[in-house]
Amino acid sequence: MKYDFDTIIDRKNTSSLKWDYFDTQLPMWVADMDFKVAPEIIEALTKRVQHGIFGYAVIPDEYFNSYINWWKNRHDFKMKKENLLFSVGVMPSISSIIRALTEENDCVLIQTPVYHIFFKVIFDNNRKVVENKLLYDGERYSIDFADLEEKLSNDKVTMMLLCNPHNPVGKIWNKEELEEIASLCEKYDVILISDEIHCDLVDPGKDYIALERIVTDYDKIITCLAPTKTFNIAGIQSSVIHVKNRQMYEKIRNRLEIDDSSHINVFSIVATISAFNECEEWLNQLNEYIYQNKLLVDDFLKKELPIVKLVSSDATYLLWLDCSKMELKSKELVEYINKTSGLLLSPGVQFGENGDNFLRLNIACPRKMLLDGLNRFKEAINNIKY
Repeated sequence: MKYDFDTIIDRKNTSSLKWDYFDTQLPMWVADMDFKVAPEIIEALTKRVQHGIFGYAVIPDEYFNSYINWWKNRHDFKMKKENLLFSVGVMPSISSIIRALTEENDCVLIQTPVYHIFFKVIFDNNRKVVENKLLYDGERYSIDFADLEEKLSNDKVTMMLLCNPHNPVGKIWNKEELEEIASLCEKYDVILISDEIHCDLVDPGKDYIALERIVTDYDKIITCLAPTKTFNIAGIQSSVIHVKNRQMYEKIRNRLEIDDSSHINVFSIVATISAFNECEEWLNQLNEYIYQNKLLVDDFLKKELPIVKLVSSDATYLLWLDCSKMELKSKELVEYINKTSGLLLSPGVQFGENGDNFLRLNIACPRKMLLDGLNRFKEAINNIKY
């Protein structure tokens, strides 16, 4: 490989949420990677730092064009600059969109188990959560479309948040599923927000489908995009919102300004342009490395810890572990594993009550670190007294 994903980097005492928030030995929970970013991004940022002045910034055309060209070339999704809005991050975007386009006490539908901040951003804005619980057959997840239609038909449900690809189950929604979701939202006049932040983190040979690439005739779809998860630059805040509906565009633009989420910084500009224009090969090699990590986990569990099963997935570096054969609930299990082994995972209940028999494992790390985590996991599980 041209790029190095094997070197272990000490991230302690760097104000890292992942490594410094909890007093733990090996954190494999929050979704950032333990790899250095692409050297091309480091070089671009270094050059900008050497300029020595970091004043207020305006968004150059090159910033939006980097998104437009990336999604056109990699995902066959054609966007126009006039439909794009800058925001400091996907979740701040969704929070502003909720405030701009719904009213207090409206209901927002989510498909659980799902990224836990979806719950938070709805509750924090005084809206109500409605769950369309995903179906799990012991191997894979699917959508309960009968339940989805019943929930969307409720007049109080005015918005749906879609996670595409899905975190934490790693599902890439196919064309038929996306078309059916959009069709139901259009039928019941529900605004559909698609969070596609994990879209480039897919297994080799797999492709995600941008919702708006295949659904073009419903203009109440909004897509949130960012380079931050893909290129491990979450600390450099950068994202865009794609909005074709002009009335919604203006409402969201105004809301972003009120929320002070529309102001870019010089490093966001540089890192984003470099990521999309120079780092595709780095991403391809990253995805291959993560895929090999996934295969390693699957093989390890089957041979060394068959009581835990890896749920099949095609996207993200977050693995969903089925621990239903154990008696402990996910929060108790996480606390026990951390206490006895120093390994910290995410409890499945965090993503919804129907995730309580699961744990989430972040495998975006050097292989030696992953093996350390797996051995700690095995030792902790084997010490549980049933």
